[in-house]
Amino acid sequence: MSPPRFAIVGHPNKGKSSIVATLSEDDAVAISPRPGTTTRARAYPMRVDGETLYELIDTPGFQRAREVLAWLEANDRGAGARADVVREFLRVHADDPRFHDERELLKPIMDGAGILYVVDGSRPYGRQYEAEMEILRWTGCPRMALINMIAAGDHVEEWRSALSQYFSIVRVFDAMRADFSKRVELLRAFGAIDESWAPQLNRAADALTAERERRKHRAATEIASLLIDALTATVTVPLGQRRSDEDAERRARDELRKRVRRREDRERRVVQEIYRHGGLKGVESEAAYLAEDVFSERSFSMFGLSTAQLAVTGAASGAVAGGLVDVALGGASLLLGAGIGAAIGAFGALAGADRLAKVQILGQPLGGFELRVGPIVDPNLPWVLLGRALLHVRLVAERNHARREELAVDAAAEAHASDAIDPGRRRGLETLFRKLRAEKGLDGADRANLIERITDLIDTP
Repeated sequence: MSPPRFAIVGHPNKGKSSIVATLSEDDAVAISPRPGTTTRARAYPMRVDGETLYELIDTPGFQRAREVLAWLEANDRGAGARADVVREFLRVHADDPRFHDERELLKPIMDGAGILYVVDGSRPYGRQYEAEMEILRWTGCPRMALINMIAAGDHVEEWRSALSQYFSIVRVFDAMRADFSKRVELLRAFGAIDESWAPQLNRAADALTAERERRKHRAATEIASLLIDALTATVTVPLGQRRSDEDAERRARDELRKRVRRREDRERRVVQEIYRHGGLKGVESEAAYLAEDVFSERSFSMFGLSTAQLAVTGAASGAVAGGLVDVALGGASLLLGAGIGAAIGAFGALAGADRLAKVQILGQPLGGFELRVGPIVDPNLPWVLLGRALLHVRLVAERNHARREELAVDAAAEAHASDAIDPGRRRGLETLFRKLRAEKGLDGADRANLIERITDLIDTP
């Protein structure tokens, strides 16, 4: 059985293409405030695992509805023949440029597509729309009306009263702000247009829900990989002698920070691809928390643990971090000793790789020495990375494909966002972070544990 098809029709500039983009999860749908952007009918399939679940057809808006209706009425042969009269109109005017848009929107309907008639509920109802609705009634095809909310006005009730005269099903649907649950709810409602479609559409809704769970797990896997890579990253530079060189240390630290930044950027791109937002860009602004450098004090303040929570979850880690900051040969600390490390772990770590990165001078088998900087053992860094990643994935996951502005990464964020994580979850995560800081690595079970914990957090506000 072929998948259900729906023609999205209505007056120009009422959000038809936005609804197509939202329900097909397709950024390729052309959306513009300029009327007449859509000039030809085009199908957009919704696919999961290579299977087309349903198909949405974007169409031009009505241009000469009153003229079309007048022609149909002049050729009326009774209610039972009205669909045939619509087909006759398409044949007679096949080459008539005046009715190009009407032909484009009526052809898929007469080929068996269901009708989703879209109006703007933020604008007042007008009788000029009645000709359009009457034409659609002449087709005899299953149909539903959607009241889209484009602007701030509210004329839903007057639209609902008028639409109910032509459509048995009328729904309000905000194409720009509809979250996943609203989209699935609408998809199931499409089954009421034609009973024969209900099983397929319910199966499609179930498939989309299952796909969303898979996406969440894939996103969690990528975030886990980011944390593992960032907390195990090291940089080595050659040394001409067996003692540290300030310039070499500075270059190594700079490169270590760059590697973490690049890894976080890659994680964000992968997450956006997972949710079919590959072309999404972030807003760079003073208030953009996610655009802030990961090593900045502001990032640590917004996304890391507070002093109090570091005292609870990071004191032991701080002591370990301090003990690791040393030089392998000679035993002289280049950075902070164990005592200061414990204090920072308990009372609040400073941001960045300069203060809490393991530094070693290593001898080489063929002679000479090298300076190794890393991994970063700051106990707050994983919480900062995790907090930033969780905010990003939540923004991307709930964003629908009708929105074409850049990603608003300056969403409200509480100071020390990681404090909101349940204490039990924090302790479990801290155990895994401590293993990484101690360069013990994570075995398969630990890695699966980390992914599972992040998956749970994605759904937790």
